[in-house]
Amino acid sequence: MSNNFKVCQSISDVKSLISNENNSFDVYIESELPEITKTGQCILGIDEAGRGPVLGPMVYGTSYCSKDNQAILKKLGCADSKALTEQARDDIFDGITKEADILGWAVHIISPTTISNSSFRRQKCSLNEISHNSAIGLIQRVLDRGVNICEVYVDTVGPPEKYQAKLSAIFPQLKITVSKKADSLFPIVSAASICAKVTRDAALKNWKFNENPNEDVDSNWGSGYPNDPVTKEYLKKNVETVFGFPSIVRFCWSTSELVLKDHAANLEWSDEEEEDEKAVPITSYFGKNKFQQTQQKTPFFDDRCLIVTTKI
Repeated sequence: MSNNFKVCQSISDVKSLISNENNSFDVYIESELPEITKTGQCILGIDEAGRGPVLGPMVYGTSYCSKDNQAILKKLGCADSKALTEQARDDIFDGITKEADILGWAVHIISPTTISNSSFRRQKCSLNEISHNSAIGLIQRVLDRGVNICEVYVDTVGPPEKYQAKLSAIFPQLKITVSKKADSLFPIVSAASICAKVTRDAALKNWKFNENPNEDVDSNWGSGYPNDPVTKEYLKKNVETVFGFPSIVRFCWSTSELVLKDHAANLEWSDEEEEDEKAVPITSYFGKNKFQQTQQKTPFFDDRCLIVTTKI
């Protein structure tokens, strides 16, 4: 994970920073480091927002505090972010930033470009692997800052047992719990979920379309989820014949691929050079094969009853 984290001290700082960033690249934001977290035993939670949508980034968030101060999480109202209104999430995140002396947090904004490129590269990197790498990077980042983490709680991606074993192998010094719906079970994960969700919402609202920065852009894209009719219509209206979609779209989603197939130009890629039928495969250099002739013995050896041997 990049070390280019930028410090924000309030929700307005976060929104302002996002509005000035290039959406084609990942963005890393974190809070000031609460000094108390360097000494007291701390818990850390991790969750994401925006895993399923075909539009916008996926954001991973983490929150951490000492065990002695975790009561502040319930006082702030930390709960499953999906069960809260947008205003409630904003208010709680604002409260988290105001408790900077005891609560720390960080977010990793994973751009749609990163998600698409990871899927299309030669050695494909799945969304699960992207998620795992982000979570691992956030844990390591907090450890590198000197936080005395002893317990980690993570909302699962894939089978929780395998994910927990993977994280425990990487961080054997930590007690790690990976669970389904961890954001509704552990307040520290709820706080991380709220940080992630508020950040993603801000990224979508302040999205800069680098493709046409001087034009008014239709932002009526609905929920952004693949099964939303408004989102599907948005994709159809904003597909470009040759270049496809603006950078807010995840090209690797089947929903966007189908729109490209139906509404974009069909391109055929062919090799300029024809294959040489007489070309010898590289395996021919590593032992006998059908392209090699068996070496014939000379009469000299047969007349004298001599044979090849590897032992004396």
